[in-house]
Amino acid sequence: MTPYYDPQLKKARHAILEAHRGFSRHIIKLEDMSAMSAAAELAKPEVIVHLAAQAGVRYSLENPRAYVDSNLVGSFNVMELAKSHQVSHLIVASTSSVYGDDEPMPFVETVAADHPLTLYAATKKAGEQMTHAYSHLWNIPTTVTRFFTVYGPWGRPDMALFKFVDAILNDRPIDVYNQGQMRRDFTYVDDVVQALDRLLDLPPRRGAPVSGAPDSLSPTAPWRVVNIGRGEPVGLLDFIAEIERALGRKARLNLMPIQPGDVEAIFADASLLKSMTGYTPATSAREGVGAFCDWYRDYHGVH
Repeated sequence: MTPYYDPQLKKARHAILEAHRGFSRHIIKLEDMSAMSAAAELAKPEVIVHLAAQAGVRYSLENPRAYVDSNLVGSFNVMELAKSHQVSHLIVASTSSVYGDDEPMPFVETVAADHPLTLYAATKKAGEQMTHAYSHLWNIPTTVTRFFTVYGPWGRPDMALFKFVDAILNDRPIDVYNQGQMRRDFTYVDDVVQALDRLLDLPPRRGAPVSGAPDSLSPTAPWRVVNIGRGEPVGLLDFIAEIERALGRKARLNLMPIQPGDVEAIFADASLLKSMTGYTPATSAREGVGAFCDWYRDYHGVH
């Protein structure tokens, strides 16, 4: 519930979750190990899915310490809990940002990804490496999932889609970086949930690679990386055109140079996910943008 963006949006999400009998909440910072331990004692987890992080590429230029506290110290605390509770599977969310700007596309999990361009990406890559060490030392089956530009209803207000829709509906120009010459592998949030759900029961085992795709299984630990992306990059200007179509309004574009830490293209190779689960994210930009615009109008009462 940090104020990185409007906590009311976070509370509204929780209100939906609280309608489900299986849900319980503990509002804790990851860095607070005593509170985290108490929550874990109540839950007695068999599986941990670690999605919490300080996100955002650009904010890492303004407040880098938040990324160290949450993504390094906080993730270490989650790893300690996975160890102490001997979980059967630890799933950790990472990001396509770890690939940087110098790997061949589409991005494959087996490349080194050693040249992150922002502290955000660096903390997420460091978190991946930390989980590998714990997986090796304490035999914790661990799957690192690299998310590719996740978007959809209830998403973060600092993401491009949210900012673009807000600006267009309020007749403000939108900032379009690198003159719009960017491509992103936009992945709809429901597809990410579907992929995670299918991965839950597929913990990596030492020496058990997946056939049919290059596997990122570690040679020394029950640990692997899996891309979660659609595998079909969309040009930024084409994405904006889908927003215009969904809203029935034209955008006013403020074309700008590329920002520090940004990359021109992101493109997932999703073949490992498909080999493991039989599933590939399939929601098109048109469907996903339309669903977001419908949600935005409903949430903000814009008609």
